Amino acid sequence: MNTFVPRKDYLVFGAPKIEDEEIQEVVDSLQSGWLGTGPKVARFQDMFSEYVGADHAIALNSCTAGLHLSFLVSGLKPGDEVITTPMTFCATVNTIIHAGAVPVLVDCEKDSMLIDPQRIEDAITPRTRAIVPIHLCGRPCDMDAIETIARKHDLIVIEDAAHAIESVYKGRKIGSISTLTCFSFYVTKNIITGEGGMVTTNNPDLADKIKMYGLHGMSRDAWKRFSDDGYKHYQVVFPGFKYNMMDIQAAIGIHQLAKIDKYLQRRNEIWSRYDEAFADLPVGTPLPARPENVHARHLYTLMIDEARCGLNRDAFLQRMHELKIGTGVHYLAVHLHPYYRQRFGFQASDFPNAAWISERTASLPLSPKMTDEDVEDVIRTVRHVLHA
Repeated sequence: MNTFVPRKDYLVFGAPKIEDEEIQEVVDSLQSGWLGTGPKVARFQDMFSEYVGADHAIALNSCTAGLHLSFLVSGLKPGDEVITTPMTFCATVNTIIHAGAVPVLVDCEKDSMLIDPQRIEDAITPRTRAIVPIHLCGRPCDMDAIETIARKHDLIVIEDAAHAIESVYKGRKIGSISTLTCFSFYVTKNIITGEGGMVTTNNPDLADKIKMYGLHGMSRDAWKRFSDDGYKHYQVVFPGFKYNMMDIQAAIGIHQLAKIDKYLQRRNEIWSRYDEAFADLPVGTPLPARPENVHARHLYTLMIDEARCGLNRDAFLQRMHELKIGTGVHYLAVHLHPYYRQRFGFQASDFPNAAWISERTASLPLSPKMTDEDVEDVIRTVRHVLHA
């Protein structure tokens, strides 16, 4: 019988792959003296809008900022209701609250972990103004059903695509479908700028407003004010926010985006290897992607059910940590956190599918930086922990 030997060094969950091109581009920004919003942000925006097939892409300092501004420019008023799912990161709901609106949660599907369109329809009231689908783990939501509901009730759709840069729904790129779509370039995402986000839209008026609101409400951004055409005065037309992206961030993003297809191919390889390696284990693995869609492969999640696995999820995470494999939890559902329970009166039983997932989900390392040896270490360790 083989004796299990853990890896010597710790495998960090979500470690980004940073190569020489990104480093040299950042150095170029530092040497040029242009560190704030400038030509590289403009270049990154152009590249991104072309990649997703949207008319406009506005770079910001986070996806959270993108969501906040999307709600504001959509004209949400205090007391308006926004429907989303509890199976998401808290930023989705926080930004609804920051915009003065009321988050209305509906449960997700248990197998896909995505918002259930039928439950959306049931939750609509005269105060409903928007729907926010979450493309969790990179799997596209049922946008046909969501669009149909939105048109029927005259609602705006704002997609949270933090996990879904590469995702395609029935031939349509995520980012080109709805009125507004928000992306993340956080350090654990599929492409990264350290911190950063992007909003895409085909509406020029909304694009102009987001750009303006994201830089203090000024009518001209720093790049236009200090361009080679000479100084141009600005006017403040809205009490805006400091949400703009820096050229140092865009310097990384430019080269990350150029390698996005290569990175997705690598994550597909790791995903397939995981599927093969865990097929015989008493553990839930991700639902296969629908053939007509492209899954962004952002998170590979196992469902650790104590009745099947012999240990609970938290024990699994701790044992993986002890054996030097980093893991994550995506997510503890919003309605289970104390703030939202106290403010909105949520009970754990309100959204049973999201609660069920919250108790069992465990995300494994899935990064193009991983070597074949790293992947095999994850597999060996998972199998050892579950068999033990």
